[in-house]
Amino acid sequence: MPEVTDEPVREFPVARRCPYAPPEEYAQLRESAPVSQVRTPTGSAAWVLTRHEDVRFALSDPRFSADRRNPAFPFLAAGQQESISAFRPNMLSMDEPEHGPVRRSVLGEFTVRRMREMRPRIQRIVDDCLDSMLAGPKPADLVAELALPVPSLVICELLGVPYADHDFFQECSSAMLRRTTPAEERVRAAAEVRSFLRDLITAKKSAPGDDLLSRQLAKQREEGIEDDEDLVATATLLLVAGHETTANMISLGTLTLLENPDDIAAIRQDPRRTLGMVEELLRYLTIVETVTSRVATADVEVGGTLIREGEAVIALGHTANHDPATFPEPSEFDIDRGARQHVAFGYGPHQCLGQNLARMELQIVFDSLFGRIPSLALAGPRDELPFKDDAVIYGVYSMPVTW
Repeated sequence: MPEVTDEPVREFPVARRCPYAPPEEYAQLRESAPVSQVRTPTGSAAWVLTRHEDVRFALSDPRFSADRRNPAFPFLAAGQQESISAFRPNMLSMDEPEHGPVRRSVLGEFTVRRMREMRPRIQRIVDDCLDSMLAGPKPADLVAELALPVPSLVICELLGVPYADHDFFQECSSAMLRRTTPAEERVRAAAEVRSFLRDLITAKKSAPGDDLLSRQLAKQREEGIEDDEDLVATATLLLVAGHETTANMISLGTLTLLENPDDIAAIRQDPRRTLGMVEELLRYLTIVETVTSRVATADVEVGGTLIREGEAVIALGHTANHDPATFPEPSEFDIDRGARQHVAFGYGPHQCLGQNLARMELQIVFDSLFGRIPSLALAGPRDELPFKDDAVIYGVYSMPVTW
């Protein structure tokens, strides 16, 4: 079986050349060497997994640790390790027995029933953003007018964060998620977000609201617990991930649909098909490619390759979601594919906590956007759009549209 060599054979990561398809280099690996060594930008070695079957195996096997405090964890940018080790870890960086209780403490905020209760308010937020965009000048930036404000407003209301501070936390989030951010700036941005949330949590102790943070504080009091730093860590994860991921899915999803006008007509004629379309968009785009990294805590064989204890693993979700062994003709965008087995939300015990919320936001946005603006179009060539080739979460920085 192949073993780790002193010099991994490939540089990593490779930027997308098409906003939809994985880099050709990754597809070639999936066919010829599905478990392969790479060298990360920080100089460390890691195994990359490219097949759907292997990705799901690694993300669900407890012998692969999600603990980002592990010195072998495969970070892809300067300062990421420092910004993790300097603060209390969140649930994304926890294994059992830490992970389960922290996840369960907030799981009730993201149930299907809770999402149904939030639906009317999310619809009003989307309608207000569309009203504002339609009343403004053309062309409009879809990112600034719709893709960013909708999930930002939603997560702010859910957490109890003042939306007036959205420019601050969006700027910090962007700095934390860009791979090109200098190490000192990345650590500073993480510290500023946590300081902001720490102050907010302190204020809610004397003036609670109808929000997740206030309910978590009440639960802590009932249990005789007072641990602000755990709540700060959870709130940071939910705030950053809760708006960045959905914002990028809205903009890239809109771009995808504009290039597939028959599908826009299909969901306008039968909105019941929108949920299937959302699942296919999640598979097709898979904007979070490398967050699902792990470190082996024992010798494990994956896809016929031995990964030894202490070696790093990066599960390439986008490449796995384009694996023809699981998704026939994966480069085709098919809203009736029924692709619920995708790994766009990860897999296993760390699968995205907010996936029900994300699905509902995307469904409401696309039904409303194309229902109200059927003539929506890009205001320039796709190739001129500023794609986020330098970010951990793929997307587009701005997207001029007209109608």
